[in-house]
Amino acid sequence: MNGKITFIPVASGKGGVGKSIFSANLSIALAKMGFKTVAVDLDLGGSNLHTYLGMANKYSGIGDYLKSKECNFEELLIDTRVENLRFLPGDGRTPFMANIPFDQRLQLIHKLQNIDAKYVILDLGAGSSFNTLNFFGLAHRGIIVTTFETPSIMNFFMFLRNFIFRVISSVVRHDKRIFNFIVDDFRQTMADDPLTAQMIIKKIEDRNPQLAAKVKKVCKYFRPRIIFNMGEHPQDLKLINKINNTIKQSLSMEAEYFGFVFYDDNVRLSCRQKQVLMLNYPDSIATMCIKDIARRTSKYWEKNIDKSAIRLIEDTKKKYTLWFGTNFD
Repeated sequence: MNGKITFIPVASGKGGVGKSIFSANLSIALAKMGFKTVAVDLDLGGSNLHTYLGMANKYSGIGDYLKSKECNFEELLIDTRVENLRFLPGDGRTPFMANIPFDQRLQLIHKLQNIDAKYVILDLGAGSSFNTLNFFGLAHRGIIVTTFETPSIMNFFMFLRNFIFRVISSVVRHDKRIFNFIVDDFRQTMADDPLTAQMIIKKIEDRNPQLAAKVKKVCKYFRPRIIFNMGEHPQDLKLINKINNTIKQSLSMEAEYFGFVFYDDNVRLSCRQKQVLMLNYPDSIATMCIKDIARRTSKYWEKNIDKSAIRLIEDTKKKYTLWFGTNFD
């Protein structure tokens, strides 16, 4: 392995928000910038990343590796028609892989950490399965794709809520007494007051202040990066303040707002015709948005982004004026 790998997990609270299309085209954009990139289909149980990369579902993948002791992991990485981009298939040819056991997950993570690449894009399953939550936690900066539709926003919050509770439970798991009360609290979904990370941390602090301090530190370590997909107008971003307050107050996390992809009919057209968006529609609005996110990734991924909400709003206004020929008022 040459140099440090940058893992970029890509998740979503629900299906249908364009997560896999985004993952595929972000991978292509980074590869076209000259970075060694690997696109990994970790949507185990529903692998389809190959479709958006313009590849057939005929290759052995992660499912075969986990099922067969004779499968060589390095040989599973496939060259694509894009220079610098390789693809690691999921379980398209090996069913029933949606919930792999703990030992297989560790085995897979070890192999992923030894891939020779600068960027490894992990296209995760939609929703909040344990596999998805654990793979999202492979990096302290991961991407969550959401649209502006209410169900998508609600499921996006639910994903982050489940993720941070998973993180907290992992930190306290060696203290069985505290771990058990956290699990019990989390299961009490009919409580009058919605359960928040702050409430749980306060209860831990009452019992074990040192452990609570560790939990707070770990929670601050994770900084999810949000991509708004299929946006129609910069005014869509008015809900950022509400999102930000909810994430801070309920989840004790800091989120960063990393990109806005305008709605583009070419995305749907490329899917229907089984084409690759970035290759077949290189000048489309969605392609330009994703290229811009790729440039932002190469420049800022390892840095905390101050005032990310303000930056994204202003950037989206400028793009709207430039691309649609309409001043934003």
